[in-house]
Amino acid sequence: MRQKLWEIQPGEKKTGFLKAGDSGYELPVTVICGGEGKTALVTAGIHNAEYVGIQAAMELARELQPEMLQGTVVIVPLVNVSGFSRRTMSMVYEDGKNLNREFPGRADGTAAEQICHAMSAELLERADYYIDLHSGDGYEEMHPYAYYVGPVEAQVRELSFQMARRVRVNYLVESQCTTKGAYNYASASGIPSVLIERGGLGVWSREEVDLDKEDVRRILAFLEILKEKPEEPQAAGEQLVFRQVIYEHAPETGCWYPACHAGDFFRKGEILGEIRDYFGNTVYSCKALADGMILYQTASLAVLKDGPMTAYGVLPEQKKTEGETLPE
Repeated sequence: MRQKLWEIQPGEKKTGFLKAGDSGYELPVTVICGGEGKTALVTAGIHNAEYVGIQAAMELARELQPEMLQGTVVIVPLVNVSGFSRRTMSMVYEDGKNLNREFPGRADGTAAEQICHAMSAELLERADYYIDLHSGDGYEEMHPYAYYVGPVEAQVRELSFQMARRVRVNYLVESQCTTKGAYNYASASGIPSVLIERGGLGVWSREEVDLDKEDVRRILAFLEILKEKPEEPQAAGEQLVFRQVIYEHAPETGCWYPACHAGDFFRKGEILGEIRDYFGNTVYSCKALADGMILYQTASLAVLKDGPMTAYGVLPEQKKTEGETLPE
């Protein structure tokens, strides 16, 4: 793949596979070259049960043509191939690891580490910009939003923020993490990057896939890679930016009863959900540590010790004083 797929001329479109060391993994890759210009990498399926992004990336790989571009777009619609074929709920089948905790990986590591190393060395190394498509996991409900990384070089942060502003969502999260995740690692390496979250619960819809595709196209047009007139971002104030997110993990295994839905606002001290034992007794109440909004949460009855339970953005201070009621 290294030679044949990258030996591409302006006006060409190639498909092939990227081998991940000796792990036996081969990642499907489409390279579309419109001529001289920047290179944008688009990935999906780092978490293999997040189907909206996977379907959107597959369709974009077929629909984008060289004559539509000035520059190059590289699309990997499914990174965790074996997890997808075995429905592992986003973990790599061979070693049980979460790819978004292993970047930049290791050439001599486990399967997950070799996949991350191949992506880092072969794909991110060639990318000027990066768009990563995600959803809630197979057991998670989610409200659409987008991530960019805050504590990186100012120019990278600002361009990442402007990319995120082209995503048609009402909420953005400025992540404070610069390690382990694909887009986090890319941003810390100087590559403006965004992660788009849409969908969940192990399903996908035509509407969600089309929205993901439109978001990617808007970002590519803004970056002057796609030959379309760039759209203006949403008006100032239409996107709420969360700079702090609280990730609550279950203290023990049991039955989970959320009190809210993704997208709901709440006040500090409110009960966000309860864990009950198999006799229906409450063994843990999850109380909000701050005013905020549910970004995503476990929606299945089962919740696992140390596993994800709920995640919420902390409402910025200025929003708390703008009125008596929280946003709808």
